[in-house]
Amino acid sequence: MKHLFKSSFAAVSLATALVVGIAAPLAAQDSPIYSLKDRFQPETAQNGMVASQEAVASRVGVDILKKGGNAVDAAIATGFALAVTLPRAGNLGGGGFMMIHLADSGDTKALDYREMAPAAAFKDMFLGEDGEPDNQKSRFSGLAVGVPGTVAGFAEAFEKHGSGKLTWAELVAPAIGLAENGIEVTPDLAASLTASAKRLLQDPATAAIFYKTGGLPFVPGETLKQTDLAATLKLIADKGAAGFYTGEVAEKIAQKVTASGGGMTTEDLAGYKPVWRDPVVGSYHGYEIASMPPPSSGGVHIVQILNMLQGYPLAEYGPNSADSIHVMAETMRRAYADRSKYLGDPDFVDVPVKGLTDPAYAAELVKSIKMDVATPSEEVKPGDPFPYESNQTTHYSVVDKDGNAVSNTYTLNFSYGVGLTADGTGVLLNNELDDFSAKPGVPNAYGLIGGTANAVEGGKRPLSSMSPTLVFKDGKLFLATGSPGGSRIITTTLQIILNVVDHGMNIAEATAAPRIHNQWLPDEIRIEEGLSPDTIRLLEARGHKVEVKNAMGSTQSIMLVDGVLAGASDPRRPGALSAGY
Repeated sequence: MKHLFKSSFAAVSLATALVVGIAAPLAAQDSPIYSLKDRFQPETAQNGMVASQEAVASRVGVDILKKGGNAVDAAIATGFALAVTLPRAGNLGGGGFMMIHLADSGDTKALDYREMAPAAAFKDMFLGEDGEPDNQKSRFSGLAVGVPGTVAGFAEAFEKHGSGKLTWAELVAPAIGLAENGIEVTPDLAASLTASAKRLLQDPATAAIFYKTGGLPFVPGETLKQTDLAATLKLIADKGAAGFYTGEVAEKIAQKVTASGGGMTTEDLAGYKPVWRDPVVGSYHGYEIASMPPPSSGGVHIVQILNMLQGYPLAEYGPNSADSIHVMAETMRRAYADRSKYLGDPDFVDVPVKGLTDPAYAAELVKSIKMDVATPSEEVKPGDPFPYESNQTTHYSVVDKDGNAVSNTYTLNFSYGVGLTADGTGVLLNNELDDFSAKPGVPNAYGLIGGTANAVEGGKRPLSSMSPTLVFKDGKLFLATGSPGGSRIITTTLQIILNVVDHGMNIAEATAAPRIHNQWLPDEIRIEEGLSPDTIRLLEARGHKVEVKNAMGSTQSIMLVDGVLAGASDPRRPGALSAGY
């Protein structure tokens, strides 16, 4: 079974993730010490798998599969559980994107439950008196909070594509139990709360949940109970999405946003609707790609970059060779330049998706790429696709025994979002509206440049890089993947695909391999530790500025090869788990 057990490249110095399979799996790893052979082998299974960033939530999803639920049911239960066990990114008060593949019909669907700007939002609301962006407004005040989409998105997915074997209340129940009875504080959770203490302690409602008397952080092994969140989850279990978007929960969310300087109303919450959209599709070396369309930029630019890379022999260049990294960086640079001009909410602006993803457009873009020298970003401008037109987030993937699949990415934007909790609800609020362009040409918190297509407007969804992606071979599911990581989500997800398709890696190898990133501006290749110094020197000799920075992403992937499921949770973040039954 190619891709399952082949192991061929050097180790990467990264934290270790726990991977547990289902149905006669490889030995579970319960020690932080791994042999290289064990470290780069995926967990295998026959019946189904859940890969998420937090072990308890993964097991919740597996329990739903055991009870007869399908991939959508398990994804919903996993998402609610993550709101309890991974509060910095799992959420009720945020939003995201879900890719769903239905094995019986062969259909693949994209569900947009991205947050929306309140009706009172307006173009220049994040500018200060000097006419320049005010980061306090766009990142740390009530103005930053978008109308949450998670609960509505899960309810919509359940109504349209749940198995029908389990009730909505049964999917919410595990999260209620975790919030009410408490979770054991892991080293990862304790570390994140300690790191975020200065910001989170500023809000009494948040401090009361996540810190002990006197603002002391929880330590590993202690129990964290979230009784207000449990009460909110009970309302959702009993009343569905209405338990969140109307009544006391909605009133408390609107009150907190307004008291913090925002303008969200209960009417904004009651009026929120998720949207079904057509996936962005493409092909690469015989594989079909289906990913999230706008207001995600992920699918468009993954397909665009793959189109540009079609003509380069990456397999011959080798993984993370100077030639491979050079052409990857050059194609990324051109895609992110286009992102700055053309991408936005398709309900408000005309996004030239067909043109941007047309292979003929990609062929025009690569004409300016030279193998011996880097193109300065100042010389790369957004192209003209119209002639061809006829950072704290979490991802999880689910595949069930029938071949149904879900690739889901959702977020609060920053770790713990804006840091505010709606009093009495346990719901952390997002600061997603910073993803709008406060002013054309000025970077957001992730350094991304935006234009008028992504300007603030009431009822509009901000542009996102979240890229839940499904890959098919001969019409059959091959891979479900995605990642958190802000502006690096697109390139992280892209490299999982390249590592598997071009370099023949199994999914564990593809996950652990060092990553690179170029987003046009700043003009640099960001890399992780693990690349050869000789490779870096070759890139610098071509004119690239190479910067070693923190690890990128936390991919949660499931690959299907010859009827066997292979799962890999990213070793870059502790506590992740690929699990099944």
